Amino acid sequence: MSAAVQSVDVSEGPLAIIAGGGSLPFAVADAARQRGRCVLLFALRGWADPQRVSAYPHHWAFMGQFGFFRRTAQAEGCRDVVFIGAVGRPTLRQLRPDLGTLRLVPHIFRLYKGGDDHLLSGIGRIFEAHGFRLLGAHEVAPEILMPRGTLGTRAPSERDRADIARGLALLHATGPFDVGQAVVVADNHVLAVEGAEGTDRMLERIAELRRGGRVRTSTGGVLVKAPKGGQDHRVDLPSIGPQTVDGVARAGLAGVAVVAGSAIVAEPELIATAADRANVFVVGVGGDGSA
Repeated sequence: MSAAVQSVDVSEGPLAIIAGGGSLPFAVADAARQRGRCVLLFALRGWADPQRVSAYPHHWAFMGQFGFFRRTAQAEGCRDVVFIGAVGRPTLRQLRPDLGTLRLVPHIFRLYKGGDDHLLSGIGRIFEAHGFRLLGAHEVAPEILMPRGTLGTRAPSERDRADIARGLALLHATGPFDVGQAVVVADNHVLAVEGAEGTDRMLERIAELRRGGRVRTSTGGVLVKAPKGGQDHRVDLPSIGPQTVDGVARAGLAGVAVVAGSAIVAEPELIATAADRANVFVVGVGGDGSA
């Protein structure tokens, strides 16, 4: 399963990037600029990196300020919108709704009665209902998608490939339940399934279990990430970055596998360097685990 890459008309005004944490918002902004597209960041307070945001045209906003975004984006001539960057699922109390958002509260409340994909897809429909076109980050920056093959010098062993295949089978089975996009498998034994804590916290949990002797294998295992079946690829493709590699190493795993063409890679050069330094592999595979 691979995300379709579409051609985007760079003449349709500035690209509005709603930027969360991490380096991905800036990678997307740089790629769009290289294609001749102007960009305008709507940086989320508490998530986006202020120092890096300052290098781009931008506005700051709190979560829940849809009215502010709509007015500002329309005034700036933005039609196309990309959501990208790390953002935790906020509670209703953490939102800072303005008047434009308060009008949507009944609808937003219903969106919270479901998993993350239900919430994100519903928010995307709200933007589209107000005249915006929601694009996937991979549509404006296809180079951020994971290629097939390895980043770095190490490749998975036959045992690792068996773990990858089992992890992908599990993610395929759990996808309709909107649980998570990642699992950890070691010697055909499922050690963890990603929940609301996210990938980094899941890896911390594996490291703690290993230190406490609760994991039967002293070393090895694979972090496997794949998109959920039926999810909206415009708003929630799985992603990895250098911090993922560091977490894999601390958890004592052999490496990380993601579905090529259906996962976003932040700073691939740094990922390759981190993987070689930690002696772990990073590999893009087919949806069935094939090399």
